[in-house]
Amino acid sequence: MKNKVTIERLATGVPGLDDLLGGGIPEFSFNLVAGTPGSGKTTLAHQIMFSLAGPERRALFFTVLGEPPLKMLRYQQQFPFFDITKINQSIKFVNLAADLLEGDFDRVLARIADEVRDFLPSLVFVDSFRSVVQSAQAMDAGASGLQHFVQHLGMQMTSWQATTFLIGEYLAPEAESSPVFTVADGILWMSQLVHRDAMVRKIQVVKMRGQAQSLGVHTFRINDDGVQIFPRAILQTGNTENFAISGDKRLSMGIPLLDEMMGGGMPAGYSLLVVGPSGSGKTVLATQFLAEGVRAGEPGVIAAFEKSPNQLLSHQLNALVKSGDVGVIDTRTLDLSIDEILHDLVVMITRMKAKRVVIDSLSGFELALASVFREDFRESLYRMIAVLTGMGVSVLMTAELEDRYTVLRFSSFGNAFLADAIIMQRYVEITGQFKRVISVVKVRASAHSKDIRFFDIEPDHITIGAPLTDYEGILAGQPTRLHHPL
Repeated sequence: MKNKVTIERLATGVPGLDDLLGGGIPEFSFNLVAGTPGSGKTTLAHQIMFSLAGPERRALFFTVLGEPPLKMLRYQQQFPFFDITKINQSIKFVNLAADLLEGDFDRVLARIADEVRDFLPSLVFVDSFRSVVQSAQAMDAGASGLQHFVQHLGMQMTSWQATTFLIGEYLAPEAESSPVFTVADGILWMSQLVHRDAMVRKIQVVKMRGQAQSLGVHTFRINDDGVQIFPRAILQTGNTENFAISGDKRLSMGIPLLDEMMGGGMPAGYSLLVVGPSGSGKTVLATQFLAEGVRAGEPGVIAAFEKSPNQLLSHQLNALVKSGDVGVIDTRTLDLSIDEILHDLVVMITRMKAKRVVIDSLSGFELALASVFREDFRESLYRMIAVLTGMGVSVLMTAELEDRYTVLRFSSFGNAFLADAIIMQRYVEITGQFKRVISVVKVRASAHSKDIRFFDIEPDHITIGAPLTDYEGILAGQPTRLHHPL
């Protein structure tokens, strides 16, 4: 055979699904949509069907449930993908419940074949395949009759010039040994996991013949628009072809003396961690970082995990958001996944061509994640930073630390190693007053100042002052109280 067969890939119309499948559903393939009850299998199938069905690509949907199709469609009509004009024109529903109750499974197979022959569909769906199997087991068909039914239905669906889908309820891929798993060209596995007070839905492409699918388990949501999938964040090597971190290009922080302390500014493409106790000025510093980027023609994005867009306290930051120079990701909704957050970030970064990103703060970020993802917080954060910096974006993260005075820490999560640079803000108590100090702890592959300097927070900006060693009270030998090792 000299010429390869070209298989058309059908766009599913489900956001994120085509990326998992490697470009779409292969035309004329036989697919199994399986998973636990309530995980969204029927909604996914309907979303695919209404997206693909049309005058030249008709769809046939078999239901083998005890309830009539109209009851099922009553709820599916609430989604915007539902197009009632396609019913009985491009899409036909057939209820097999009556045939199934008679227990003659050869008759059920014949009915399916007759409907396919008469309607000539390009898409065929059978929902729920599992209920057919369970009914067969409950009747007198016996094991041989059940296997006969399963094998013949699978053979029928693979022989039609149609893209076919079987929808059914199963517990786990490794727990099933049905013949349909062997003959299926594609297997989508859907599940919902309840962990403490959070519920997370996940999808996995177990199998997809002839194309490279995205491996692993991915989160998805059923929202007002239907199913939306958030592919697991994986850094692609091709993303860095036009960007290389050399340390030669420096970004100003908007504070000249801080740029000097960092050895010339923040290297482009670096991740910077700003740590300090509550009220020490982390968000003010982050705002100056974004404002300086806008002045340099570099739009920015801020993911506000602790404040909603209406609660951004800085007048300067509010002005940057209103002008459209800085985009805001509202992450106040809890029980998110890292992939949902990163999806929104990447979309906004791409749309705005942003070069600077602020994550404020890591404490709020951890809280926003569903409890099932908090256990993997460090791994999730690592993936997010890798993807963002791989896009050529410079990332500033803030993290709140409890100032214990006698203990020097750079991260409450043990994530300091993830940052290319670290700026620390602290309090010192001198002559009965709290004073703020700032220092550059780390700038990877770059010389930086070792000074600890005083700083003050003015309206919308930070002013850095003299080194701590120049404090006249210390130099004069007056009593002071420094409650941490400096």
